[in-house]
Amino acid sequence: MQFSEQWLRSWVNPSLSTDELSYLLTMAGLEVEEVNAAAPAFSGVVVAEVKEVAKHENADRLRVTKVDVGTGELVQIVCGAPNVAVGLKVPCALPGAALPGDFKIKPTKMRGVESNGMLCSGKELGVPDEVDGLLVLPADAPAGQSIRDYLGLDDQLFTLKITPNRADCLSIRGIAREVAALTGAELAPVAIPAVAPVIDNALSVSIDAKSGCGRYLGRVLKGVNAAAATPEWMRRRLERAGLRSISAVVDITNYVLLEQGQPMHAFDLAKLDGGIVVRMAKDGEELLCLNEKTVKLKSDYMVIADQTKALAIAGIMGGEHSGVTVASTDIFLESAFFAPEAIAGKARELGFGSDSSFRYERGVDFQLQREAMERATRLVLDICGGQPGPVVEAVAELPRRGEVKLRVSRCAKLLGVTLSGEQIGEILGRLGLTHRLDGEVFIVEAPSFRFDIAIEEDLIEEVARVYGYDAIPADAPRSGMRMLAQREELRPRDQIRHLLAARDYQEIVSYAFVDEAWERDFAANEQPVRLINPIASQMSVMRSTLIGGLVDVLVGNINRKQPRVRVFEVARVFKKSADWFDQPEKVAGLAWGPRLSEQWGAKAERVDFFDVKADVEALLHPQQASFRKTEHPAFHPGRCAEVLVNGLAVGVIGELHPKWAQQYDLSNAPVLFELDLAAVEARQPIKAQPVSKFQAVRRDLALVVDETVETDQLLACFAKHGAAIVSEVALFDVYRGKGVEEGKKSLAFRVMLQDNSRTLTDEDVEPALKALLDGVAAELGAQLR
Repeated sequence: MQFSEQWLRSWVNPSLSTDELSYLLTMAGLEVEEVNAAAPAFSGVVVAEVKEVAKHENADRLRVTKVDVGTGELVQIVCGAPNVAVGLKVPCALPGAALPGDFKIKPTKMRGVESNGMLCSGKELGVPDEVDGLLVLPADAPAGQSIRDYLGLDDQLFTLKITPNRADCLSIRGIAREVAALTGAELAPVAIPAVAPVIDNALSVSIDAKSGCGRYLGRVLKGVNAAAATPEWMRRRLERAGLRSISAVVDITNYVLLEQGQPMHAFDLAKLDGGIVVRMAKDGEELLCLNEKTVKLKSDYMVIADQTKALAIAGIMGGEHSGVTVASTDIFLESAFFAPEAIAGKARELGFGSDSSFRYERGVDFQLQREAMERATRLVLDICGGQPGPVVEAVAELPRRGEVKLRVSRCAKLLGVTLSGEQIGEILGRLGLTHRLDGEVFIVEAPSFRFDIAIEEDLIEEVARVYGYDAIPADAPRSGMRMLAQREELRPRDQIRHLLAARDYQEIVSYAFVDEAWERDFAANEQPVRLINPIASQMSVMRSTLIGGLVDVLVGNINRKQPRVRVFEVARVFKKSADWFDQPEKVAGLAWGPRLSEQWGAKAERVDFFDVKADVEALLHPQQASFRKTEHPAFHPGRCAEVLVNGLAVGVIGELHPKWAQQYDLSNAPVLFELDLAAVEARQPIKAQPVSKFQAVRRDLALVVDETVETDQLLACFAKHGAAIVSEVALFDVYRGKGVEEGKKSLAFRVMLQDNSRTLTDEDVEPALKALLDGVAAELGAQLR
């Protein structure tokens, strides 16, 4: 909503500067997006009347003029404007004037002829004007008056960001009413006396669409001069509100919309067949609109029609064939109330809207139509002349305004500041809210222009706005607080995030709504959880795995030439069974590109399965993770493993399947993991134990086993048969070749033995080693090499 500050101050003029008024409106919920000057700064320009025009003796396109600038003497000025003529009133920059762009005016000679000033165009003054040449002023403009004063150029243009619930402020009347309530300044609305009919001509009006149209008024005006010029003051206000002047009648309807907040329309009476009816459109009915677009209507659209055809889309736009032109002499003015739910969404569906639809779909005062009709009638008569007929009105279903209760105690509790009943009553009165006090409870009846007041909290918000949000103290909350105990067996999530960040991963947040193809590709899920109303066609199902989001982020980074990507996400996934839905939380990660960032100290090597396996082990530490070969629809069949903790599967790790790497145009496959967050969060309570003061003993065991025996099987067997003094068993070498049979492999393990109370001897070490060897020999057929 854009408007002129001067126009607003003609209704209410508080003793506030422009900046103070802007701040006040913003703090009251009517956010001021910007304030711009109506015209750039300039000085020394006055109204001048052209008295003489003669041809320049040395130039074909120049004229020598003599103008009256109110000093009693004519001033000679050389002018090149094509429209200069005797009798015109135009702006004149006198010597010493400063025009926009720091352009100084001084006496000069042009082709040998003295010129003591400059006659100005609108462009040279920074004033919008479509004329090619001088800015032509009305004939009654007083010569010698400052052009800034005459055109009201010391004006500011406010642009408000009106929220959908405050449609009452989409007019000068509404904003002035708000400013008066906020400041206590006197509201001086335009007087709107009823216009008595002087002719009996009238059209019948009826409403068939009773739920959509609550009130419809019409009036015939005959003998109108539609070609009359729009007054300068009206044209100026329209332009400063962002509307261009079209013709006198159309400008008047637009002016009433901006001033009163009531959309109006004028029809050419000669183009109407019989009376007016507000009805629902017929399927396939067509209408050529004022924007020159032909619309094929559906049965849920409401139209204004005569006895043979549709004339306008109700509340949105009029039709081209029935509109007023400069040749019109008889017109039919309409003023109506349309229910917001009957208009909402229709303009968006059509692909175009209007100032009328913008207001109707948010709510227009349903008691305003007659005042707007009288205001528009008076303006038409004053500007275009004519003879008015009687106002014809039809009423159907109008909104009902119920009573809303406001408790003084509840107001104090929510606002955090205690206001007396007198203060609250005064604020409600300033807002135009009819009320009565019943003990400590206000019974309030919202006016017809406030659609947004329906519950107690709405009234409390109104009290807070007028009282002033900045007047409410910003007290810190006070309460008895205690620090919650941190469960030792549960690892904090921030710690999980920090651990992954420390290992060079960056966290992402992706949509839980995903492409159905992701579910098929990465989870082989043919029955995902589907959305009833997806926000986009490619986001139609809920994810059951985080892998798709990670791969999508990888593709985006590769497209932006990132050479190395390591990302992770902690989020829920969604799965369904026969009769219920599960929403477990997962932590997943992806690594792609070089193992290390480019540097001189290490050779560039591609990240592989074992790099990410180390990350997973670090993430699960101190729990001991084991890995078992498996298959997964997202991963390479031979480079995929199930992650186990205490024998239970808690996730999966692997290299992306070559098929998906090719499908998503990846130069090489990333390595990913996905774990149950509950397993990562779980940990054993910390138990303190002394560090041994005695030296550890190391023994190396080289075992020959079948190729089919996995390292994890050997480590599990060692753990099962290890004595208390065995502190660590770790693989450090794998050998195949000379000295080892075909189909066998040699695995070398480091065995560390240590006691906290004494130094170990061979008599302690040998039985412990024998127990390990006997165990793996019996269970896995391992032989000491």
